[in-house]
Amino acid sequence: MVAVGTDGDGIACAQLDAEGTVLRRESIDRVALSGLARTAVDVRWVWSDTAHWYPSLLDAGVRVRRCRDLRLCHAILRDSTLVAEPAAVRAARAWDVAAEVDSGAAPPALFAIAESAGEAAPPHDLDEVLAELARQRDAVASAAERGRLELLCAAESAGALVAAEMRAAGLPWDVAAHERILEDVLGRRPAGGGMPEHMTALAAEIRRHLGDAQASLDSPAKLLRSLHRIGVQAESTSRWELRRFEHPVIAPLLEYKRQSRLLVANGWAWLDEWVHDGRFRPVYVPAGVVTGRWASSGGGALQIPRLLREAVRADDGWTFVVADVAQLEPRVLAGMSSDAALARAAFGRDLYAGIVDSGAVATRAEAKVAMLGAMYGATTGESGRLVPRLRRAYPRAMKLVDDAARTGELGGVVSTWLGRSCPPASEGWQRAQRQAAGETGSAMDRDRARRAAGDRGRFTRNFVVQGTAAEWALAWLGEVRSRLESLGSVGAGETAPRSGPAMADRAHLAFFLHDELIVHTPVRQADAAAAIVREAAASAGRLLFGGFAIDFPLDLKIAPTAAKE
Repeated sequence: MVAVGTDGDGIACAQLDAEGTVLRRESIDRVALSGLARTAVDVRWVWSDTAHWYPSLLDAGVRVRRCRDLRLCHAILRDSTLVAEPAAVRAARAWDVAAEVDSGAAPPALFAIAESAGEAAPPHDLDEVLAELARQRDAVASAAERGRLELLCAAESAGALVAAEMRAAGLPWDVAAHERILEDVLGRRPAGGGMPEHMTALAAEIRRHLGDAQASLDSPAKLLRSLHRIGVQAESTSRWELRRFEHPVIAPLLEYKRQSRLLVANGWAWLDEWVHDGRFRPVYVPAGVVTGRWASSGGGALQIPRLLREAVRADDGWTFVVADVAQLEPRVLAGMSSDAALARAAFGRDLYAGIVDSGAVATRAEAKVAMLGAMYGATTGESGRLVPRLRRAYPRAMKLVDDAARTGELGGVVSTWLGRSCPPASEGWQRAQRQAAGETGSAMDRDRARRAAGDRGRFTRNFVVQGTAAEWALAWLGEVRSRLESLGSVGAGETAPRSGPAMADRAHLAFFLHDELIVHTPVRQADAAAAIVREAAASAGRLLFGGFAIDFPLDLKIAPTAAKE
């Protein structure tokens, strides 16, 4: 291992043996650091934060094979209930750069950003790096299931390398195609700002129906009052709510809202800010969500609309391998619970169709509603009616999520398959429960506490599944990244220079979204890259669940664009 950090105003490296003992330490500049990384191919690098150290190496054309990201691993080990002796890690508060997460809140806390990207940084000093490495090694050694934690830390660190490489390489993006889509939907780009022509026409039509030439269309509260005046008694301006009503204003209003979302999220201003030299380079935040899922702190990489995927176009002589896994979370649930019946329903086919074939429910739509209800804790409506059928058909899987929910309702902590633990119940949550249970607790207090317990139960119910799905995805990413190396580099005439010096001559990951990835590859290596993506999915399943018979089939295509049919 080689640890790298700052030393005064410069940089220093320390060579470590397998036990973490320093064998040699030396000062080094960034040029020498790049040279060392280029030659030390099999070294595992230890550093404070991949996002801090790796981009300069990529700019120099150097890729790192393995690393340990101490910032990300610290957050895992600090909170994991698998760690028997976490005190030293928890005491190292300088490494805590996570935002506060109130896990006693409603289920949206499941998706709360866990890292304050760009606003805080861990220590980069080499002595601090070495001290934190020692603390983490001791913490892992104290764990009863240290193999799981070691795998999670390795996968998390590999994900950090992937995130930096994808930002450096960028996602190929055709500006002209994007502009054509915007003009088709919105009309010509307005000179000097303002509203595009199609939105202007829609706004005029909506105001005619409202009988108010000055009606505000972008303020939900004001728009709602205008709708009420013409008899549309909507409770909100969401598209789901508006679709309940039949009135001439509804169709143009829904279209106006659709166009407005496109303009704000991915319009010309977004294009000017985020796409340069034929590449979209968002800021990925590994483990940016409390479950371990990724987030994006710039560019909205995790929200590319289907409409714009036609603008994602490979370079000349290159193409894409686009793959997403079918029903990732239910398959992960089958693996975690070792539910053989659910695994059989999923194996080699659409999982929801398999549930129908098992006789648990009558239609694929019912199967999907029931499974999502089981994982997210829906207790009313169609989900509430169907979930009991899943409990009878797949008792092991349902018991796992039901037990997680009960733990959460009681204020307990749950963990993913590899050992990432959810935040504990907040002091506010615990205070509400104490107040409700006390002699002075009112009916209102008890109702409030009961709702809070239910919310936390829904949070913990899905935490274990979503978090484990994120771990599977990290394993998939890491395997794809590692195996693509075997394809080697291409000749000078086949490169994709806009992908940067480290990625221009080889197939590489260009995009990742929870259960989907895109590989940008030379056309002549596309079939081999596609095989790697499939093999890596199977390998990720084995890595997490051993020989248990659950598969992770992919919807995979080789195509010059990322457009979805």
